Amino acid sequence: MVDPTSDHHEDIDESDAPACNTCGESIANEPSHRVITWIEDDTVQSVHFCDDDCRSNWTGEN
Repeated sequence: MVDPTSDHHEDIDESDAPACNTCGESIANEPSHRVITWIEDDTVQSVHFCDDDCRSNWTGEN
């Protein structure tokens, strides 16, 4: 897994890229990539989205 704080749009292999939490598409080398992070039970959680539309359609469930 790629570090969620890295530049995901810079030469990331598709097999190492995160998947969009809404549509399931691989997010490799996409400048439209969005990430939401939060703390839950003393653990950092994050979800990835391929663009603002998928981010807007997120229901809040992982």
